[in-house]
Amino acid sequence: MSRLSSVLSDRVIVSIADSAQQPSATLADLKTGSVGRILDVRDDTDPATARRLVDLGFFPGAEVMMVRRAPMADPVIYRVAGSEVALRRRQARCIRVLAQP
Repeated sequence: MSRLSSVLSDRVIVSIADSAQQPSATLADLKTGSVGRILDVRDDTDPATARRLVDLGFFPGAEVMMVRRAPMADPVIYRVAGSEVALRRRQARCIRVLAQP
């Protein structure tokens, strides 16, 4: 069984980095064109929402790029796992990322 399969079956998203040692932000904090690596989905996220985010490709270790914002700033388009996905800011705040320079 792959690591992703075990994470999905347990419905627990495990952090890939010790967040106490590395500064992190949420997906909602990324600027247009910036890239980040997903650390984890926050523990206080509804399990169904966390599962859906992982199904869409937002799993720990994945690289994500903020592509563009809608005219009223919500939703935001992210490129992850070769696809573009639109998320509302409240959903994007559930995903912690490590911004890359």
